[in-house]
Amino acid sequence: MIEVQNLTKNYGPVAAIKNVTFEVGKGEILGFLGPNGAGKTTTMRILTGYFPATSGNARVAGFDVFSQINEVRKRIGYLPENVPLYTDMSVKGYLSLAAQMKGLGGTAKSSAVDRVIEEVGLTHMKKRLIKKLSKGYRQRVGLAQSLVNNPEVLILDEPTVGLDPKQITDIRSLIKHLAGDRTVILSTHILPEVSMTCDKVTIINQGQVVVSDTLSNLTKRSSDFSEISVIVRDQGKDTASIIQSVNGVSEVNPSRTGIKDGTTKLDVSLPEDEDIRGAVAKAITSADIELLELSSRQVTLEEIFIRHITNEESGLHHADPDEQEDGLSETQKEEESE
Repeated sequence: MIEVQNLTKNYGPVAAIKNVTFEVGKGEILGFLGPNGAGKTTTMRILTGYFPATSGNARVAGFDVFSQINEVRKRIGYLPENVPLYTDMSVKGYLSLAAQMKGLGGTAKSSAVDRVIEEVGLTHMKKRLIKKLSKGYRQRVGLAQSLVNNPEVLILDEPTVGLDPKQITDIRSLIKHLAGDRTVILSTHILPEVSMTCDKVTIINQGQVVVSDTLSNLTKRSSDFSEISVIVRDQGKDTASIIQSVNGVSEVNPSRTGIKDGTTKLDVSLPEDEDIRGAVAKAITSADIELLELSSRQVTLEEIFIRHITNEESGLHHADPDEQEDGLSETQKEEESE
């Protein structure tokens, strides 16, 4: 559905992005991650036709972003980080204008507006002025305008920024519900949001993609077997010493005792280059200790993100002009406004 190959955008000697490559399949939600100034917004603006790339190729729904941009725009819904709302208009009035600007008219426009109002939960707010809406409902209006043309692709730039936890949960649920047959690119700094919403992750740093894979593959590949937790019902036996006797175990620390159920939890440090969980389990059961649980420490997306960002030392002199606007020259600002 979305194919990006070697996408590069230069501002004079500065590369905002360089050789960015990734793919998103139909119905997939891609978490597009990176630190501030990494090149996320530049990439998304190129895909939406906001401005051209210096080089590279990109296709959306089979259409070339550069030579067939009007066809691409018909199939894309875009929610920028700062939603351009006309706050003196009513919700329905604004969405009618958005539909008209996207080429809809007559009954098709009316049907589209009614559809998105219901789809994003704005039915009871449709007559209200946008300036009287909460931040969460304004985000819903922004999301509705991106959906009014019933696009095949949604590109969402920080859709939950500034929202409270309840509003974040609501918008996250909306995004998952809206995906279905749609393809979604979701840029966000809220990493748990990506873990709960996305199928794939692409991490960009200093204008270059440092990793792109499914979330399950990334987690599996980054699994850490060097730290495990063990829960036993040992009936007063010295489980810590038994585990410590296993060759390769470096440290055992009891971390919790369940007085009522007679259980003990122990944190165990193992070698990084060898998986000896089986030996630990065998030592416990051979001592007639009831093993209730043995689990590896789960590596979080935040840890994966930090690991890739800190390990990538490309040496590329980089700044993303779209995310660091104060650094733009007048020429670059003129190019952005075109």
